[in-house]
Amino acid sequence: MAHSSEIELLSRLVGFNTVSSRSNLEAIDFIKAYLAGFGVESVILPDATGTKANLFATIGPADRPGYVLSGHTDVVPVDGQEWSRDPFTMWRDGDRLHGRGTSDMKGFVACALAGVPAMLKEPLAAPIHLALSYDEEVGCLGVHGIIEHMAKTLPPQRAVFVGEPTGMGVVGGHKGSAGLLTTVTGKACHSSRPDLGVNAIFHAMDLMGELRSYANELRAAPEAGSPFELPYTTVSVGVVQGGTARNAIPGDCAFQWDIRATGGGVVETLLERFRSFSDGKVVPAMKEGFAGSGVVTNIAYDVPPFVPDAGSHAETLAKRFAGRNEVTTVNYGSEAGIFQSAGMSTIVCGPGRDSEAHITDEWITVEQLERCVGFIDRLIDHARHA
Repeated sequence: MAHSSEIELLSRLVGFNTVSSRSNLEAIDFIKAYLAGFGVESVILPDATGTKANLFATIGPADRPGYVLSGHTDVVPVDGQEWSRDPFTMWRDGDRLHGRGTSDMKGFVACALAGVPAMLKEPLAAPIHLALSYDEEVGCLGVHGIIEHMAKTLPPQRAVFVGEPTGMGVVGGHKGSAGLLTTVTGKACHSSRPDLGVNAIFHAMDLMGELRSYANELRAAPEAGSPFELPYTTVSVGVVQGGTARNAIPGDCAFQWDIRATGGGVVETLLERFRSFSDGKVVPAMKEGFAGSGVVTNIAYDVPPFVPDAGSHAETLAKRFAGRNEVTTVNYGSEAGIFQSAGMSTIVCGPGRDSEAHITDEWITVEQLERCVGFIDRLIDHARHA
């Protein structure tokens, strides 16, 4: 059964506005103080600005291989959503607990924190680590610091459980997620004399047309045996910015684009191909009109795919702890692929559902928290005898 502590802790966590554009330090300080109340020390790993931080804590013998409960502390914005109540004050309606982050993924963090007294009740043979990151929602930026800290201070771990909302189902794979920014620099002038300028938007259109051709090509060749709902890599353009006036030739245009890769190396291959097209065809044409023209493409983030690893230690344990036989894939990204790339056996399993996350009046059921508590209780029992 879920005790009031999970729900109480979730209410406290929801109360911290940790939208990715803001600091998460108040939430981290609260978690640090909560753990200190049980005599558990936390390692705080700040970002370069000092306005955000990861928290890492170990319960049990740190010199032995153990288990990681991984969650992120940031949440997506509420802008443009018509919430029926304050998004950062949790409210209950029957079995549903509403508030930003209840499902993604403060529900899991609350369950992990609520499990601390049970972890301390009897000695653990293998440690359980709490790995709580910042900036997952904007490109999994914080977790790299956690993995560096683990590599420096701990032996290799047995399994990582990433508690993204899966309805407590076991998820063994998802695509990668790369965000890219292409900036096109031409030369501005009056639209009555286009010969005196270089139209950055026109040339950006050629570049976006190239990306569209990749998207069509990939869709036309689905990968046999792929575990994903869309069995191919996707490419899309999400934001375009450029120009100042209808009657002016634009000197600048920038667009943000997205690759959801089915496997490793795909992003690099597509980017190399795109840069070759850009440098070989688009830039020379632009330079004919203005020598200072150019195209620059930068990677904003590149989250690796989480590759299915049937029968892995993490998968085997998660199926047992969650009481599930099936392993599925999901469409969203997570930190799982980063842990996996660092050589750790990883699985995704957590309370709530992705269909309940990121939405207006986001919610999670008490029943889901109860299932998660049961999962963590079984992990604790396993770590006691491991």
